Amino acid sequence: MRSKSCVLYLVRHAIAADQGDDWPDDAKRPLTAKGISRMRDVVAGLDALEARVDLVLTSPLVRAKQTAELLAHGLKPSPPVETLAELAPGTSPAKIAEALAKHDGRALALVGHEPGLGELAAWLVGSRTPFEFKKGGVCRIEVQKLPPTGNGQLIWLATPKMLRALA
Repeated sequence: MRSKSCVLYLVRHAIAADQGDDWPDDAKRPLTAKGISRMRDVVAGLDALEARVDLVLTSPLVRAKQTAELLAHGLKPSPPVETLAELAPGTSPAKIAEALAKHDGRALALVGHEPGLGELAAWLVGSRTPFEFKKGGVCRIEVQKLPPTGNGQLIWLATPKMLRALA
């Protein structure tokens, strides 16, 4: 049995507006009404699982920030939300892990994007194959400490449909 570990919830942002003429700047694309509604149900499912989060860290992109706020407001107690630039698309898993070092010992929710989130999850557990996160999907991984020095343990990986069913 392992000693006290750090809990990480990796959360892919909810359904966002399509990139195109209305949203040429990918960083500014907001969640859709459907995305907001479904994410509220996902968060209710997490709350039913008694997910305890001390801090929500989010990518600086609008759709991730909105998802992070929905997550924080739906959990009891409601954790604070902070932006973590390393959760933006294109950052390596190792750089994200380094940025988490100052949060050692806390239960964290990391709100980000694919394919980076799937690559981070795989890196944390020592897998060569990235995980696949649907929009609003969540996984729970436990690591000994932050930044991780060994392989973490995947506790569960849930699709948004699974979490909404728990709500």
